[in-house]
Amino acid sequence: MHLFALGLNHHTAPLAIRERVAFGPERLLTALKDLTGRCAKEAAILSTCNRTEVYFSTQEPDAAADWLARYHSLSLSEVAPYLYTYPDRDAVRHVFRVASGLDSMVLGEPQILGQVKEAMRQAEEAGTLGTTLHKLFERTFSVAKEVRSTTAIGANVVSMAAASVHLAERIFERMSDQRVLFIGAGEMIELCAAHFAGTGPKQITIANRTPERATALAERFGADTLRLDLVGELMHKYDVVVSCTASRLPIVGLGMVERALKARRHRPMVMVDLAVPRDIEREVEGLDDIFLYTVDDLAQVVASGKESRQAAVLEAESIIEERVTGFFNWLEARNTVPTIRALREEADRLRQQELERAMRRLARGDSVDVVLESLSHGLTNKLLHGPSHYLNHAEGEERARAGELIGQIFKLGDRGD
Repeated sequence: MHLFALGLNHHTAPLAIRERVAFGPERLLTALKDLTGRCAKEAAILSTCNRTEVYFSTQEPDAAADWLARYHSLSLSEVAPYLYTYPDRDAVRHVFRVASGLDSMVLGEPQILGQVKEAMRQAEEAGTLGTTLHKLFERTFSVAKEVRSTTAIGANVVSMAAASVHLAERIFERMSDQRVLFIGAGEMIELCAAHFAGTGPKQITIANRTPERATALAERFGADTLRLDLVGELMHKYDVVVSCTASRLPIVGLGMVERALKARRHRPMVMVDLAVPRDIEREVEGLDDIFLYTVDDLAQVVASGKESRQAAVLEAESIIEERVTGFFNWLEARNTVPTIRALREEADRLRQQELERAMRRLARGDSVDVVLESLSHGLTNKLLHGPSHYLNHAEGEERARAGELIGQIFKLGDRGD
């Protein structure tokens, strides 16, 4: 059984493709069970605005790509040009790099680690996380922590949330005069709210499908709440709209925004759509006075601290390469467990045979010294019969290799005089 990482991300696929293969939270458990029921022994799925990746162990890696396409009602030919597949060491290296922020749109951004942890939690809940993937994720979190604490990869990080503020500040001279509406109440909105709150806007409002979550988030930032069904009616009151929900369909339509612009007398509005699939219809970007940014646009604002982060990449890559080797040492050791178990069972079987023979001789009244001497000779002969027989019958280079290996196993060259 081999490890693989299969997926696409912002490097390989445009947003229009990424949103078609994204997994909403409500579909993850079903998808994981379906994948392991068809072509994988273990599996976990990481689905964010920038990537959809499947980590799995299988003997049929090609079947997983076909599964990913069919699960989203696509043909393989539609997604194949954007997919990558990493086997074994490359897969482990990729997971370590992703969690460490080296493969992110914003180099070194920390949010991805929490998203990888959530992918592990979902796989555990679905019952698709076996021993190998469990150990892989444990090592992944350890590596990400080491990279972040011992390198400058996190210095001056421009996160998605910080980039959203930066985009808004390009349009408005003072954020303190602006009203900000957040649609959604997940982790990304929470991060964005924290960044925007730091600029001291005139008003912050949280709109979410679940009022309780909106209220809990609003209390943290002294914000107001708004029923989701009232967003269209009151959108004109807000200068900045940031949306990130798990909706499979847009929740902010063209008509809704046109009405808001009319009520605002065409004062400019910044809209940031961090959702995949989109929360805001793409046609909105064609409206005058609307500045609409998607997750792909955020890459353009990553400039501050770039040199220090790039310099840390080499150091981080070195750490990751060393930890990849460590993981495969564990994996290889684990693969020898059945052989070690069989060896010990065979040795114990031979021990039992010699012990039973010795007990019978003692019962007959044989000398204890003679019985013990016979027991030790018999056990030694039986334990060494296999290696001795193999060495005697090997020929040429095989005999030389066998002799060297047996010498190492029994440490024959380690005895001092």
